[in-house]
Amino acid sequence: MIDLMMTSPAPQQEYDWLALAQSLGQQFAAVEHAADVSDAFVAENFVELRQSGLSAMGVPQELGGGGTSYPEVCQVLQILGHHCSSTALAFAMHTHQVMVPTWKWRHRQAPVDGLLRRIAEERIILLSSGGADWLQGSGTATATEGGFLINARKGFASGAPAGNVLITSAIYADPTEGPTVLHFALPMQTPGVSIEPTWQAMGMRGTGSHDIVLSNVFIPEQSIALRRPAGKWHPAFHLISMIAIPIIYAVYVGVAEAARDLAVQQASKSCDDEHVCDLVGGLENEIATARIMLQHMVATAVSSQPGFDTTNQIMTGRTLVAKAVLRAVDMAMDIAGGRAFHRPFGLEKLFRDAQGARYHPLREQVQRQLSGKLALGCDQDSL
Repeated sequence: MIDLMMTSPAPQQEYDWLALAQSLGQQFAAVEHAADVSDAFVAENFVELRQSGLSAMGVPQELGGGGTSYPEVCQVLQILGHHCSSTALAFAMHTHQVMVPTWKWRHRQAPVDGLLRRIAEERIILLSSGGADWLQGSGTATATEGGFLINARKGFASGAPAGNVLITSAIYADPTEGPTVLHFALPMQTPGVSIEPTWQAMGMRGTGSHDIVLSNVFIPEQSIALRRPAGKWHPAFHLISMIAIPIIYAVYVGVAEAARDLAVQQASKSCDDEHVCDLVGGLENEIATARIMLQHMVATAVSSQPGFDTTNQIMTGRTLVAKAVLRAVDMAMDIAGGRAFHRPFGLEKLFRDAQGARYHPLREQVQRQLSGKLALGCDQDSL
């Protein structure tokens, strides 16, 4: 058994998390490529993420963590995304679940110190079902003595094989309030919780984004952290959008940067080919767009408060980053030519992995509808 506490950096010391991410990313690449071939989870890499202390880098130093700033956390994910897409994306799902309570602790003095201390001391990994559930929620919560029985199937639970605690929700047919989404944290060892290995995907194959099945899982009443109307925006989702989306899309910017580097390396002797130079220039524009928009998202998250205006900025950035990333990997394929079609070159994997940028909320059509309604001054209570 690896002694995680003995091998992690002391929480109060200054630590170069970016250099650590660079070193680990290069180390993780071989495991990730093997996982991509076999649809396996990048389990070895998650052991290292725990052991190195990266899993607790965002926990405040006062609570035993690394005290890493939000912008630096995003940079770490961007670096990891450059080297190991699946590892980075699965880790982003844990990381944003760390940074949300960290924000609440710093800005609202919320009583979340117990969870944050566990992340720092025990190196627990958090799982999220938020992207698949989003505003509507999924699954059923049936009232029973002392709490609820939960039945649900939670898809796209990235990092599921390594997770210790699932942050999720279910819908309760409240006789007074109507469909109500109940939010709660659920230890993965709880009776009735199982992982169904369903993840066979086009890209991000090593994320272990399996289904988590909840069968008559008992949740005590006192464990319900939040109740909200199903399908409606709630302050909690404005906070999640503000914190989570830049972290997740930092990974995709890293993927696009890696594709750019491979393509430029392949075309390095084409200075006399004006067509190739034009393509490379277009690729540089797309990478610049992705980076600038990511920087705007991160700056917005740092300087703003959760709400519709902030969510609008973040989600607009999400659309523009995704489009730039997808155009960048497409251009990289054109620049590299036929070699890009060969798996050993590596660009084909990056192209596939980048396609995941399409699917996180809010997808472009929904984002545009939200932005349009806000621009038109529509009643926010109806959104």
